[in-house]
Amino acid sequence: MLKFIISFLFFIVYLLKPSIGLAFDASDPSVSLLQNRISNNFSRKYCKAIQNGFSKDEAMKSAIVQTENIISFSYNPQKKWIEKSDLANQISLQVVNDCGWSFGLLGKEGVSYFKSYFLEIYEKTTPEKNFSR
Repeated sequence: MLKFIISFLFFIVYLLKPSIGLAFDASDPSVSLLQNRISNNFSRKYCKAIQNGFSKDEAMKSAIVQTENIISFSYNPQKKWIEKSDLANQISLQVVNDCGWSFGLLGKEGVSYFKSYFLEIYEKTTPEKNFSR
Protein backbone atom coordinates (compact mmCIF):
# COMPACT_ATOMS: atom_id res chain seq x y z
CA MET A 1 0.00 0.00 0.00
CA LEU A 2 2.88 2.36 0.79
CA LYS A 3 4.39 1.75 -2.67
CA PHE A 4 1.07 2.63 -4.25
CA ILE A 5 0.83 5.93 -2.34
CA ILE A 6 4.43 6.89 -3.21
CA SER A 7 3.88 5.98 -6.85
CA PHE A 8 0.67 8.00 -6.88
CA LEU A 9 2.44 11.04 -5.39
CA PHE A 10 5.21 10.86 -8.01
CA PHE A 11 2.57 10.59 -10.70
CA ILE A 12 0.74 13.68 -9.40
CA VAL A 13 3.98 15.68 -9.16
CA TYR A 14 4.87 14.67 -12.73
CA LEU A 15 1.47 15.82 -13.98
CA LEU A 16 1.70 19.16 -12.19
CA LYS A 17 5.23 19.88 -13.40
CA PRO A 18 5.71 18.34 -16.85
CA SER A 19 9.18 17.84 -18.20
CA ILE A 20 10.72 20.56 -20.32
CA GLY A 21 10.27 20.14 -24.07
CA LEU A 22 12.64 21.26 -26.76
CA ALA A 23 11.47 23.70 -29.39
CA PHE A 24 12.98 23.71 -32.85
CA ASP A 25 13.59 26.83 -34.89
CA ALA A 26 12.03 25.08 -37.87
CA SER A 27 8.62 25.80 -36.35
CA ASP A 28 9.27 29.47 -37.06
CA PRO A 29 6.62 30.74 -39.52
CA SER A 30 9.24 32.50 -41.62
CA VAL A 31 10.98 29.15 -42.21
CA SER A 32 7.68 27.64 -43.33
CA LEU A 33 7.07 30.57 -45.66
CA LEU A 34 10.53 30.20 -47.18
CA GLN A 35 9.99 26.45 -47.63
CA ASN A 36 6.67 27.25 -49.29
CA ARG A 37 8.30 29.69 -51.72
CA ILE A 38 11.03 27.19 -52.57
CA SER A 39 8.57 24.33 -53.15
CA ASN A 40 6.28 26.54 -55.26
CA ASN A 41 9.24 27.70 -57.33
CA PHE A 42 10.49 24.13 -57.84
CA SER A 43 7.02 22.86 -58.71
CA ARG A 44 6.46 25.59 -61.31
CA LYS A 45 9.80 24.84 -62.95
CA TYR A 46 9.33 21.06 -62.89
CA CYS A 47 5.73 21.10 -64.15
CA LYS A 48 6.57 23.59 -66.91
CA ALA A 49 9.50 21.43 -68.05
CA ILE A 50 7.24 18.35 -68.16
CA GLN A 51 4.64 20.28 -70.17
CA ASN A 52 7.37 21.38 -72.59
CA GLY A 53 8.23 17.76 -73.33
CA PHE A 54 11.27 17.20 -71.11
CA SER A 55 11.74 13.70 -69.73
CA LYS A 56 11.14 13.37 -66.02
CA ASP A 57 14.91 13.11 -65.40
CA GLU A 58 15.68 16.20 -67.48
CA ALA A 59 12.86 18.14 -65.83
CA MET A 60 14.04 17.10 -62.36
CA LYS A 61 17.68 18.03 -62.96
CA SER A 62 16.74 21.34 -64.55
CA ALA A 63 14.35 22.30 -61.73
CA ILE A 64 16.88 21.30 -59.06
CA VAL A 65 19.71 23.32 -60.61
CA GLN A 66 17.52 26.39 -61.20
CA THR A 67 16.05 26.28 -57.69
CA GLU A 68 19.47 25.61 -56.13
CA ASN A 69 20.89 28.67 -57.88
CA ILE A 70 18.11 30.86 -56.48
CA ILE A 71 18.64 29.50 -52.95
CA SER A 72 22.44 29.77 -53.14
CA PHE A 73 22.28 33.46 -53.92
CA SER A 74 19.55 34.18 -51.40
CA TYR A 75 20.55 36.18 -48.35
CA ASN A 76 17.63 34.90 -46.30
CA PRO A 77 19.10 33.79 -42.95
CA GLN A 78 16.20 31.37 -42.39
CA LYS A 79 17.45 29.00 -45.10
CA LYS A 80 19.86 27.38 -42.66
CA TRP A 81 16.93 26.03 -40.61
CA ILE A 82 15.31 24.13 -43.48
CA GLU A 83 15.64 20.37 -43.24
CA LYS A 84 16.20 18.59 -46.55
CA SER A 85 13.67 15.85 -45.76
CA ASP A 86 10.95 18.37 -44.84
CA LEU A 87 11.65 20.39 -47.96
CA ALA A 88 11.61 17.25 -50.13
CA ASN A 89 8.26 16.28 -48.63
CA GLN A 90 6.78 19.71 -49.27
CA ILE A 91 8.15 19.79 -52.84
CA SER A 92 6.67 16.34 -53.47
CA LEU A 93 3.26 17.40 -52.20
CA GLN A 94 3.36 20.53 -54.33
CA VAL A 95 4.40 18.75 -57.53
CA VAL A 96 1.86 15.94 -57.11
CA ASN A 97 -0.90 18.49 -56.46
CA ASP A 98 0.14 20.78 -59.34
CA CYS A 99 0.88 18.33 -62.15
CA GLY A 100 1.30 14.81 -60.77
CA TRP A 101 -1.84 13.60 -62.52
CA SER A 102 -0.21 14.30 -65.90
CA PHE A 103 2.42 11.61 -65.32
CA GLY A 104 0.47 9.21 -63.11
CA LEU A 105 1.32 10.35 -59.57
CA LEU A 106 -1.63 10.63 -57.23
CA GLY A 107 -2.17 10.49 -53.48
CA LYS A 108 0.21 9.35 -50.78
CA GLU A 109 1.87 6.78 -53.02
CA GLY A 110 2.64 9.46 -55.60
CA VAL A 111 4.06 11.80 -52.97
CA SER A 112 6.19 9.04 -51.47
CA TYR A 113 7.50 7.97 -54.87
CA PHE A 114 8.28 11.53 -55.96
CA LYS A 115 10.05 12.31 -52.68
CA SER A 116 12.39 9.33 -52.97
CA TYR A 117 12.94 10.07 -56.66
CA PHE A 118 13.65 13.75 -55.89
CA LEU A 119 16.17 12.90 -53.16
CA GLU A 120 17.90 10.35 -55.39
CA ILE A 121 18.27 12.74 -58.33
CA TYR A 122 19.18 15.61 -56.00
CA GLU A 123 22.08 13.63 -54.51
CA LYS A 124 23.35 12.78 -58.00
CA THR A 125 22.92 16.30 -59.37
CA THR A 126 24.38 18.32 -56.51
CA PRO A 127 26.37 15.96 -54.25
CA GLU A 128 28.49 18.74 -52.71
CA LYS A 129 25.61 21.12 -52.00
CA ASN A 130 22.93 21.13 -49.37
CA PHE A 131 19.67 22.38 -50.87
CA SER A 132 18.84 24.63 -47.96
CA ARG A 133 22.26 25.81 -46.77
